Amino acid sequence: MTSSQSSFVRGKLNVIADPAEVSRTTAALRAVGRTVVLVPTMGALHAGHMELIRRAKRIPGNVTVVVSIFVNPLQFGPGEDLDRYPRDLDRDVALAAARGVDLVFAPDATEVYPGGDPAVQIVPLRLADRLCGAFRPGHFQGVLTIVAKLFLIVGPDVAIFGQKDYQQAVLVRRMVEDLDLPVRIEVAPIVREPDGLAMSSRNVYLDPEERERARAIPRGLDLAVRAFRAGETDPRRLVEIVRDELAAVPGIRPQYVELVHPDSLEPVDVANPGAVLAVAAFVGGTRLIDNVILR
Repeated sequence: MTSSQSSFVRGKLNVIADPAEVSRTTAALRAVGRTVVLVPTMGALHAGHMELIRRAKRIPGNVTVVVSIFVNPLQFGPGEDLDRYPRDLDRDVALAAARGVDLVFAPDATEVYPGGDPAVQIVPLRLADRLCGAFRPGHFQGVLTIVAKLFLIVGPDVAIFGQKDYQQAVLVRRMVEDLDLPVRIEVAPIVREPDGLAMSSRNVYLDPEERERARAIPRGLDLAVRAFRAGETDPRRLVEIVRDELAAVPGIRPQYVELVHPDSLEPVDVANPGAVLAVAAFVGGTRLIDNVILR
């Protein structure tokens, strides 16, 4: 659907680039009692995104599923992979259509930020200075700014995020609570490759040898979970188990391994159920993140 078409065709995927057209379309849908569910992505869709879509379609009621596809320049720092981040809109639209998505919002940066970087952005004062935020200054400011804009443009009743980006999900949920935004946040479990690697659009950067090395990340997390289930409650020991597994594989450079509280993201003194064991590591030149929630 082009920006000049205002009708919404049920049962047919609509691809819209114009934010104002998306706002008019979703407002009309809500006016007739439909529940708008947003799945925000940066494209390069994979099985993890398909699980988010599946979860969206299972929400009770008359649901309209909107998938946004936008590589957000605000959340990339100097020297990061903005220019080479994988992009294939035709493929993404085909995948979305096959999964029954109703609307794809795929704007250009000039449509989202018509004046360049916005003068007013969402700045997190807490929760963003640890884990990934400690190594990617300004990243979560960019994330929250685009998520807030998507919420205002699409007006979703529900938005679904993935657990792999755990810190992002915590910050988005906190933004919604602190700013009284009228959207419910759901977080879907991590979807893994057959070899255990967490699904990520950046996995395509890995060559076969790096891919084999990257398996040490989920393997280390699994070993720590097994130790926890066997009675280990010392966070230092659980972190050490993961670090030892990564250290045994050449070509992996851990950035952090931490066991944190699920809401505050502060390090914990005792490993209890619900605590999050989070990892960021470089495999070759590719930065990967992963986590497990202790059960």
